[in-house]
Amino acid sequence: MNQQTQHEEEEENLPEMTFWDHLEALRWMLIRCFIAIGILVIGSFAFIPWLFKHVIMAPCRTDFFLYRFLAKISSWIPLAPDDFDKPFNVNIINIRLPSQFFLQVSLSFWLALLVAFPYIVFEIWRFVCPALYTNERRGTERAFIFGTVMFFLGCFVGYSLVFPLTLRFLYTYQISPDITNQLSLDSYMSNFLMLVFMMGIIFELPLLSALLSKLGLLNRSFFKKYRKHAIVVLLLVAAIITPSSDPFTLTAVFLPIYILWELSAFLVKPAPKEEDS
Repeated sequence: MNQQTQHEEEEENLPEMTFWDHLEALRWMLIRCFIAIGILVIGSFAFIPWLFKHVIMAPCRTDFFLYRFLAKISSWIPLAPDDFDKPFNVNIINIRLPSQFFLQVSLSFWLALLVAFPYIVFEIWRFVCPALYTNERRGTERAFIFGTVMFFLGCFVGYSLVFPLTLRFLYTYQISPDITNQLSLDSYMSNFLMLVFMMGIIFELPLLSALLSKLGLLNRSFFKKYRKHAIVVLLLVAAIITPSSDPFTLTAVFLPIYILWELSAFLVKPAPKEEDS
């Protein structure tokens, strides 16, 4: 008797859970997740002022690490924009009385959700694990880990690359020199959260492609057939995300998204032989 057969027999001998057992397990999973998020929200509330000053507001200043990096390479690469060595400072105003308090509360929640994300994924994994065979558990575990890593990587790219370039272009853009840009706190935060979390979701594209491939709905021939179309669409997406006029900034946003496309093509199953012929 091999090890796989032994595992399958052990799984068959496990007591089958009823509908109410599953419901009870789901209830306790949600309770543990809400408790974890609640504790982190309370702990994060006192940490938000430091985080807001040194992390969230960092792209508003000239010394942001991306601006300093682009200022250095602007003298090496002709296509790189040459205005990153100029002083840059975003003045943010608050026009609603309770905005700052409610912002601190909402940021505490988002920070808690971000920190608790791996634990929530672990709880979901532990909930679905009993219904899976051993080989399915290994594949699902790798998918959860990969999805978590890609989500955080996408949020990092959104924070360190996409949002700063978008902010710098739109804040310095003027249709007339008679108009002075003033950025409200609500507008800044809505764009910040949208771009950062949107990139986190976009970076789940390889995982989604792998799952669709496992279900037999997607294979590598799709990426081969529509690669040229994808390049055009991804360039448009990059231009919408960061509406800059210089090719360097457009390329800097386009490349991470295109790498995701190629990674997705690598993770899906090869095309059937009849499609290759």
